[in-house]
Amino acid sequence: MYVCICRQVTDAEIRELCGDGCVDFEQVQEKTGVASQCGKCFERANDLIEEIRHASSFSSAA
Repeated sequence: MYVCICRQVTDAEIRELCGDGCVDFEQVQEKTGVASQCGKCFERANDLIEEIRHASSFSSAA
């Protein structure tokens, strides 16, 4: 699913970047340009990154 239509960034791309070591919004934005044009996707992109971080910290604690 597209998170950022302006820059054609998908949730799968964000998940992959987070899996490869991007740990916060700024790092993902630097690699993809997400939320750097109109900004309407900022909240969704940031929420997705936080969700991924939370899930990975939860699974690594198990």
